[in-house]
Amino acid sequence: MSSVLSKLIDKTSTKYGIRQEQLIRGIVGVATTLYFIKIGYPLVTFAIKQYQKGKKQTRNIVQVPSRDKNDIDDANNSKLNGQAGKANVGLDRKFIKQLIALLKIMVPGWKTREAGLLTCATLTLLARTFLSIYVATLEGQIVKRIVLRDVRGFSLMLARWFAIAFPATFVNSAIRYLEGRLALSFRGRLVEHAYKMYLSQQTYYRVAALDTRLGGAEQRLTDDLSELAGSVAHLYSSLTKPLLDCALVCIALISFSSKMGARRIHGPLLSCVVIGLTGQILRLASPKFGQLVAEEASKRGILREAHARISAHAEEIAFYGGHCTEHRYLITAYKSLVSHLRRVLALKFWYVMLEQLLMKYVWSGTGLLVIAMPLLYTTVTSGNMALKDDGDGGVSERTRYLTTSKNLLSSGADAVERLMLSYKELVALAGYAARVSEMLDVFKDAALCKYRRNIVSSSSRITNSTTDFALDNIIELKDGAPVIKGIVRESTDGSISLIDVPIVTPNCEIIVPKLTIHIRPGDHILITGPNGCGKSSLFRIISGLWPVYGGTLTRPAENYSAKRERPALFYIPQKPYMTVGCLRDQIIYPSESQTEDCCDEELLKLLEEVDLRSLAEREPNGLDSFVDWDSTLSGGEKQRLAMTRLFYHTPQYALLDECTSAVSLEAEAVIYETAKRKGITLLTITHRVTSLAKYHKLLLRFDGEGGWTFGPLEAELRDIHKEDTKIGIS
Repeated sequence: MSSVLSKLIDKTSTKYGIRQEQLIRGIVGVATTLYFIKIGYPLVTFAIKQYQKGKKQTRNIVQVPSRDKNDIDDANNSKLNGQAGKANVGLDRKFIKQLIALLKIMVPGWKTREAGLLTCATLTLLARTFLSIYVATLEGQIVKRIVLRDVRGFSLMLARWFAIAFPATFVNSAIRYLEGRLALSFRGRLVEHAYKMYLSQQTYYRVAALDTRLGGAEQRLTDDLSELAGSVAHLYSSLTKPLLDCALVCIALISFSSKMGARRIHGPLLSCVVIGLTGQILRLASPKFGQLVAEEASKRGILREAHARISAHAEEIAFYGGHCTEHRYLITAYKSLVSHLRRVLALKFWYVMLEQLLMKYVWSGTGLLVIAMPLLYTTVTSGNMALKDDGDGGVSERTRYLTTSKNLLSSGADAVERLMLSYKELVALAGYAARVSEMLDVFKDAALCKYRRNIVSSSSRITNSTTDFALDNIIELKDGAPVIKGIVRESTDGSISLIDVPIVTPNCEIIVPKLTIHIRPGDHILITGPNGCGKSSLFRIISGLWPVYGGTLTRPAENYSAKRERPALFYIPQKPYMTVGCLRDQIIYPSESQTEDCCDEELLKLLEEVDLRSLAEREPNGLDSFVDWDSTLSGGEKQRLAMTRLFYHTPQYALLDECTSAVSLEAEAVIYETAKRKGITLLTITHRVTSLAKYHKLLLRFDGEGGWTFGPLEAELRDIHKEDTKIGIS
């Protein structure tokens, strides 16, 4: 086959008068071009399809979930692509403002540890640049001694080269070390600032339950903060050292060319023009890496959230047999991430190809031209004494210049290349900065009770035979968000009162248009009604978790402090929260340490009152036993342990949300008697009115249609009995 091809080339060359070398080069060039077209065309087509598909999925966001399998997949795809599609990240003024604000958090002052690390890093980078120039000059001297066959001079220069290796390696290691220290320090500042905002003024609850902008803060509080800190620290080194290299290498090259008798400006000017054109071409051809990074982080967060949801609700999913549905959602989330990564790889393929072409070959050719100009136009006999004649016609001096200039140009080209490559890192930084800045902005808004959430239509109404009211008549909407116009006051007598306060969900669904009740210390109240009527919502409003959109709420002031003072309100849910810690930590939660006036024996007495003293006795370390209490205890044991938490803190008011539903009637009686004996006013949500009536004085009953009644327990029970009798007769 090779002989046939050789004969064909010979005949073609003879017939058309083309040299064989040129013909072979042309054939190879055409074959290479066709090969790249064959390989690249499917990639380009795939990238265009993925881009169009992503834009289409971003526009078509499914708002109403369906029970059909295909509809569920479409809804999941909309969720996975819609949120990420909102990001519009780039290197603009907004990014600069975000970066400056974040840098103020990471470096709060000039006298901080971070400022000291930055100073050390800058000095180390400067030292590395001077070492690079010295090494380049030294290598030129070594090559000159080799050309001159100067053994003594060569040995001396080689000894210097080995001697400089020790500080050079130390400086290189110090650069990496300081970069890592900077990343950790920056991350520490960001974590401290973000956690302080997240865990103050109930922000953690508000961003999860009342605001929908973040979706979930876990990804941003962990991975995004880490990536942002690492990116800033790495970019500081990636930008500072190349800038120093470029400046000092240019000065060294100009000085060196001047000594050779060449013109100073031609070489640097040509280099600047080529570098400027390269940067402009790459900027125009660059994909939107910042937006791509933000989308990738969002999709990774959604996939992690899906796994976390399965872990948190494994038992419920197993009971329902919902593994197929969860599997489908996981696969949908994973495929969405993979599809995005494929799109990124396809976009990077062509960009990297163009980048390598310009930086590797165009720059190398320009460098050779810059080096050659002084050598081609400078001679020993021209009257210029720059080239020392060592008896070889200036060959050794030219060799020294060539070697030194080549090394300096390599360092300069490498520096410029790193500056060009850092553009992608800078755009990626813009993506992380946008996500972290958005998170901090949402935290700030949540602390000021400013929420953004998808709400029901403003024409929503609650109607029945006796009520007819619209959303517009209850709360005011501004720019699609409800306006908080309610008044919250602190009571002086320890009472709780609500005057014309509407019960409105975060989605702006009105449960009760106006509620007016007054509760004094000692007014033990039973709260009852059908599901979704506003019982638990009332607790959220009294506790300050939900905003007061109208009316006036008066409640006792919180008086938590390091000392053991009575809290005003204490909430016990049906499924109590078990914190990470020992048995003692479960009792004193949310306090961090046991008070001096409460010894271990008192804690054991509290456990004994709810028949849980055996819990401390059966564990080897007693109150200091550290186990997974959430999975170790049964539902009834958790509820009784939560009541010891209530008895320990002895609040003014206990908000009990079916907190004894898994406890026997005998244990329930002991719990309520103990709570009343400790002077705790009980506000109890229950469906077991009859068994708990004797521990309460008043009854608040919701009818589930926006109506309510409030009065003495006995009278209200009689009314309920009469209504039930009428229903039975009819």
